[in-house]
Amino acid sequence: MKMTSEDRQQRRTLLVVLILNALLFAGLGVAGWIADSSALLANAVDNASDAAVYLISFLAVGRAATWKRGAARTSGVLLLLFALGVLIDVGRRWWFGTEPIGWTMMALALVAAVVNLICLGLLRRTRKDDVNMRAAETFSLNDFASNGGILVAGGLVLWLDQAWPDLVVGLIVAGIAVKGGLEILRDAHEDSGGGQEAA
Repeated sequence: MKMTSEDRQQRRTLLVVLILNALLFAGLGVAGWIADSSALLANAVDNASDAAVYLISFLAVGRAATWKRGAARTSGVLLLLFALGVLIDVGRRWWFGTEPIGWTMMALALVAAVVNLICLGLLRRTRKDDVNMRAAETFSLNDFASNGGILVAGGLVLWLDQAWPDLVVGLIVAGIAVKGGLEILRDAHEDSGGGQEAA
């Protein structure tokens, strides 16, 4: 597998965002468990799926177009599976009850938003016209939107002293994931119709 300088730059970028998302998964997961927050746990699982997707994208760099499209499709499917998991968790918390901690939600949402902005900036500098890098960018955009929702939910939990804003944002995060997953799958499908690249 021969790599261009652009391929090597893409691999470096994907490795950095992979590590950042793995760290976010650990931090948000612990905070979500402590804060009893469906939205934070949803964001943590989202970052875990992102890290897996960035690993797939990392392995796809420099390979044939068909390999890259397959990696992008895998990314889309993982994002849809993540959304299903979030919906199940929200339903469980609605049924059994939950007491999220607003301040923790807001603090972690701000930290995650900064990290996701860094990831987005790195990906946009190296994206070019590559279905795999476009998929990676979609993930970071989804994460940033989710962080904004968690920030708002944390404020509402504090103000209203009720758990429903946390659950609503959990549902919204799942909706964003579904939209992103479908966009990635559509992009990969459209890319497959645009000529063939040698393996």
